[in-house]
Amino acid sequence: MKAASLSDFREMARQRLPNIFFEYIDGGSYAEVTLGRNVTDMEAIALRQRVMRDMSKLDTSVETLGQHFRIPVGLAPVGMAGMYAHRGETQAARAAAAAGVPFCLSTVGVCSIEEVASTGTAPWFQLYMLKDRGYMRELLGRAKAAGCPVLVFTVDLPVPGARYRDRRSGFTGASPLRQTLTQLRDGMTHPAWTWDLFMHGRPHTLGSVQGAVGDGRRVTDFLGWISRNFDRSVTWKDMDWVREVWDGPIVIKGVLDPDDARDAVKAGAQGLVVSNHGGRQLDGVVSSVAALPRIVDAVGDDLEVYMDGGVRSGLDVLKALALGAKTCFVGRPWAWALGAGGEAQVTRMLEILSAELAVAMVLTGCKSVRDAGPDLLDRL
Repeated sequence: MKAASLSDFREMARQRLPNIFFEYIDGGSYAEVTLGRNVTDMEAIALRQRVMRDMSKLDTSVETLGQHFRIPVGLAPVGMAGMYAHRGETQAARAAAAAGVPFCLSTVGVCSIEEVASTGTAPWFQLYMLKDRGYMRELLGRAKAAGCPVLVFTVDLPVPGARYRDRRSGFTGASPLRQTLTQLRDGMTHPAWTWDLFMHGRPHTLGSVQGAVGDGRRVTDFLGWISRNFDRSVTWKDMDWVREVWDGPIVIKGVLDPDDARDAVKAGAQGLVVSNHGGRQLDGVVSSVAALPRIVDAVGDDLEVYMDGGVRSGLDVLKALALGAKTCFVGRPWAWALGAGGEAQVTRMLEILSAELAVAMVLTGCKSVRDAGPDLLDRL
């Protein structure tokens, strides 16, 4: 099967991946109301078709935080991508670099900061506020030494979200014996994945935080350490400490409220990501795209505004740009593509987004993504 749309990658990943990893990628928190809203609210936005406007030249490039990208799309941080394909973060990073877009490495990636940077392009680095400030300082020092240009600081995870799918699949809450039996069953029923991961993808640890966990041997041991180290006491004042340790651009990820966006400006951030963590944290909140216009109005030109959540096509990218986003980050789509077939499929996914964005621009009369605004939308 050759993917024609981003949803095709989802089906390809579902077939190739063990159930526990597919459900981990695909699921959201609780009843998944917010996960659904991210997609349906985006679908409900209508583009305004325009014709006869000489669209022979298009400019899809964007400048942000001192970097140039060919299209206004980035790969959002996705945990444990190295369990979807061997050394998955490095494969995705290479695909992103070839496409001229940013790749953001998750704190809980299988591949370390240094391994991803060794591909030739240092990633943006995503970090949570951890109780262990000493280890945070070490991670930030490693990211700086590796040449990471941007710190993406995720603030919507003081506690892990409750994801029913993960408990039902046995990914969380299961005994070590059940986890072992599940892995054996999944290995036998998904031989291509097993060969790829166990012949070429070891070690299966969380590379960037491996040194802090001690005797952990399984991915779930590392996730347990991360979960225990989320800091519920964090406030905006803690950003003073972050700025002391990190002297590069800081992007705050996980903002849905205009007041929080204003606080991000006061805290000295250079950018923010309007995000509900892909519907994986607090269920029942607004979609990212619904929150986007109010946040853009609240911060104006004080920082760069990005968005993630519900982007399933290049048309969606243009919708988000029209509502004020500078760039869209995609999470599940690239994880699906990686699970479907590694770097080649991530490359294909980005090609589809780029082609769809170009078509949407031509048919709305938008010659440059930098000119995208509310006039591209049809107010029904």
